Amino acid sequence: MAGLAESGSNPDVDLLYDINGLAKDVPHWLDRGLGFVGEYGILLAMVLLVLGCWWAVRRRGGEGAASSVAALVWAPLAAGIAVLVNMPIRGFVQRPRPFVDHQGIDVLVSGRSGFSFVSDHATLTMAMAAGLFVAHRKFGLAGLGLALLEGFSQVYMGAHYPTDVVGGFALGTAVALLLSPLATALLTPVMKAIEHSPRAGRLIRARDVRDADPVIADTRTDCATEERGLAA
Repeated sequence: MAGLAESGSNPDVDLLYDINGLAKDVPHWLDRGLGFVGEYGILLAMVLLVLGCWWAVRRRGGEGAASSVAALVWAPLAAGIAVLVNMPIRGFVQRPRPFVDHQGIDVLVSGRSGFSFVSDHATLTMAMAAGLFVAHRKFGLAGLGLALLEGFSQVYMGAHYPTDVVGGFALGTAVALLLSPLATALLTPVMKAIEHSPRAGRLIRARDVRDADPVIADTRTDCATEERGLAA
């Protein structure tokens, strides 16, 4: 990597050079791999995390299964809404990409165009992480870790300034948390209707033995009644 230019007294640019400069001692093939992970891999991992959370919530079942799944469904919806909200913000601020205004930036991913503030990747992953946290604390913490890694990777790849990432984190969190009560109130009745569907209900709660075979359920009920009669 070429020598990095001095950035003066701007801490945002200084941090950009410090983080992007970590790539100077990394082999080219690894740089390309890290660029792919930052561009696509972490997003894929976040989708898999959402699916894993859905599986865990579904298996847990209980009376709150519908509301938990509703909160989980809100996570990707919040990410999409946050990215839409970001579009006019980027058009208003019109901040060029770091490699446009600064020399010596190692750009690890090609094809990036448009304005820099705020980062779509940071916005999307943090909105999903915040939505996951509402649905399931442990999965939400894992999502938070992925979002932080995504933000770091965007600066490492030379695609964004650190403040682009911080702005994306703030936007994603605000959209996911502020609209969560309204979204959950609207989605929960839908999930409850799906839960009572004979076939689609498995999307909300895993069927146990009693759900799968009504005869077994009736037999268990009769046995319980007889046991209570004998005890009396």
